[in-house]
Amino acid sequence: MSDPQTGASFTQMATEIFRLAKLSWQRQPASRRQRENELTETQFLTLDMLTRGDPRNVGELQRAMQVVPAQMSRLIRSLENDFEAPLIRCELNPDDKRKIDVRLTETGRKVHAQFIQERIARTVELLRHLSEEDRQDFIRVCGRMRSIYERDESAGHGPPEQRA
Repeated sequence: MSDPQTGASFTQMATEIFRLAKLSWQRQPASRRQRENELTETQFLTLDMLTRGDPRNVGELQRAMQVVPAQMSRLIRSLENDFEAPLIRCELNPDDKRKIDVRLTETGRKVHAQFIQERIARTVELLRHLSEEDRQDFIRVCGRMRSIYERDESAGHGPPEQRA
């Protein structure tokens, strides 16, 4: 077992977190990933940002997503056009006509919530295999990690969208 003071144990923990996240995405059946009206991770993250602050202008979203303008344009177009109904609505910023504001539509809110519910349901099925003690340990450790992350964000070490 690695000494907790060395980087090896931290690297092992980080690697396991990465592997879990990757497996979560890969476990999604291929037929669902290719199904029309299924969000990609990037589309979900964009909608998620809008649920925390709506409207956002395209430039803010681009910086937060850390993508180039062409990628952001494709992402915006996909959220407007690739679903049965638009998930977002774009309009000129009333204070600065050079900026485009992006707002979540009611359909976008529903699709966002459904994506979360489906992901949580799949994870619940996996967690059923853990003992009660393991589940409590997992909740404790994840809660602690989240509080550290949130503290770092509030101290200016978080995502670019919150550093401005």
